[in-house]
This record gives sequence, C-alpha cells and structure tokens, in this order.
Amino acid sequence: MTARLFLWLVAAITFIVIAAALTWRLAGDRLLTAALVPGSAFDKAAAGPAYDYARAQSWAARPGMAADPTSFRPEGAAPQAKGSVPVFFIPPTAAFGTAQWNGRSGEGETGKRLAGFLRTEASALANAGPLWAPHYRQAVLGSFLADAPDTRASARAARDLAYADVKAAFAAFLAAQPKDSPIVLAGHSQGALHLMRLMAEEVAGTPLAGRVVAAYVVGWPVSVSADLPALGLPACTARAEAGCVLSWQSFAEPAEPRAILAIYDSSNGLTGRPRRGTPMLCSNPLTGGTGGSAPASANPGSLVPSASLEQGRLVSPGVPARCDARGLLLIGEAPSGYPAFVLPGNNFHVFDYPLFWQAVRQDVAARAAVWAKAH
Repeated sequence: MTARLFLWLVAAITFIVIAAALTWRLAGDRLLTAALVPGSAFDKAAAGPAYDYARAQSWAARPGMAADPTSFRPEGAAPQAKGSVPVFFIPPTAAFGTAQWNGRSGEGETGKRLAGFLRTEASALANAGPLWAPHYRQAVLGSFLADAPDTRASARAARDLAYADVKAAFAAFLAAQPKDSPIVLAGHSQGALHLMRLMAEEVAGTPLAGRVVAAYVVGWPVSVSADLPALGLPACTARAEAGCVLSWQSFAEPAEPRAILAIYDSSNGLTGRPRRGTPMLCSNPLTGGTGGSAPASANPGSLVPSASLEQGRLVSPGVPARCDARGLLLIGEAPSGYPAFVLPGNNFHVFDYPLFWQAVRQDVAARAAVWAKAH
C-alpha cells in the first residue's frame, strides 16, 4: 500500500466515523424509533401471566436474596452502616425486544441487563434498609418511542399492563412492612413513570404519604405544576428535609433534549393540565435542593461502571451538576469511562444514579435521619 493510498484510506475512515457520529447526534432518536418500535399490535397474552409477588422469584431484589444485585458496592466505596428503612425501587426498562410490546424482566438477556441496572442504580439506596425491586412485565423500550397513530394505543396498553404489575408488587411490599414504618420510594426511567402514577393513585392524600422519607422520581420529566401537586408530596428544597420528591435528568454539554421535550410538551400531567410551557422539576443531587449548581468538588463520588455493568469504581470528585432553565441537569463535558448506553443528544439517562452514586447514598441516609427525628 502506497503512502498516498494509506492516507486516503485514513481520511475515508475518518469521514465515515464523523458522518456516523453526526447522524447519531442529529437523527439518533429517529433511528432508534425505526429500529425498536414493535411492528405488531399489543397482545396481552403474549406477555405471559402476571408475576406472583408472594414468590421470591418474582423479585429482582429483596431481603435475604442470594446474589442480590443491589448488594454491589463499587471499588472505593467506604463502608456505611445499614439502616432500617425499607426501600421500594421500581427498575428501569431492560426489555429491548421488538417482537411484542411487553417483556418479562426476569428472563434471558433482559434479566441480565436488569441486574446490571440494579447493581449500578439501586445499590446507591440499598444502605437505607432492606430493598425490594420487583420483576414486572415491562413496556419494551420501543413503546416509549412510538409516535405514530397506529402504535400509540399499543404503547399505552403496554404501559398500563406494566403498571398493574408494579401496583401489585407495591401492595406485597407494604404487607411485608411493620405498620406505620417509614419507607423510601424510588424508580428510574420507566420505573419513575410508574412511581409517579403509583404515588398519585396509592399515596397522595392517604396516611401512607406521611411514611415516605423521600421519593426519588429519577429519569422521567416531572412538571412542577402539572404533575407534582398530584404526587401528594412537595419538591425537596434542602437535604435536611424528609417527605419530599427529587427528580433529575442528566445531560452532558452541549445537550440536545428534543426527544424528551417532545414527549413532555405533547402530554398532559397527572393533574390533567398540559405539561407544555410548565417548568420541569430539577433536583440537584449534590445539594439535595431544587435548581442551582454545584462544582465537581462537591460530588463525593461518581460510579464509573464497566460496559457490562457488572463491576465499577468510584471516582472522586465526580461530575458537576447544574440545573438549567429547561429543567435539565447538566454535568459539563461528557465524562470519560462511560462507553455504553449514552443516548443521542449527550443524554446520560442510564447514568442518572451512577453519576451521583455517593451523593444519593448520603442523601437517603440524611433524610432517613430527619424523618426519624421528626417521628
């Protein structure tokens, strides 16, 4: 190969890589939609029978479980005393299939992926107390990308089926707890969506609301005026508070959130009011309050996981955090060490918890102490 031919080859490869990266950045959401939205109509029978939450196998994590993924602690994490506040964590979407609209979260590659997400996300809350995370018939990833008239109904039906499982799991979780004991509610992505509905239907306006130490509604947009009033708890304004809601969505800069904003602007909130034009709740996990900014030096540790989400190390200081005018949580330039699962538009959605792993760990412990003191 001549030097000139070699240089032309390098230039061609470089051009292809740049073009691919540009295409992903500008049209990645449309490419994902085309690839991941199921082609058939919703079929409840295809999702299989409902999980029986009296059986240990129906839980992705629960007290006494062998090889509980939430017992994972990253390299560099300091020991921390185990608390006694039960945690109900609703896992994110791990079902990526396209053959049907729902996927069973405890089976095959979906189950392995779900365990990785619990390992890197729910583990930040696991020191608060016994953690319960249900398997459920998840709405597949493509159901959240369905925007054509003929697929929206199937997507709604898939989410309703998933929520029915989560609601049943929550009832089983509550039945296993001492009466009037404090609880932590948490979820991520699809799990946060179901948590919002669960709070609106099962928690708001009931004695159960007074038992909630904190609700981590992370990775799903929450409207301050169209959603929050229906959740029955206020937004957290400081770490020295209990009985409040936190929510954030992480983006590196420059951030391009058009896919999320399109869903946000086209939907009504839990109060029935349109979300369009309303402020989005942005909690800063480094301060425990709403809005504002904090430098990297304020981050006690970001979890940098392996590509398989089976291992990880804590890096301190971690990333900075700044809430912008749109309600996004900006983390500065894209940090290194996150090779998989970064979404179009510099969306670090999969790492909403890991980026602030140690801060979340400290946050839930502080709020549990505040709740205990008040009660």
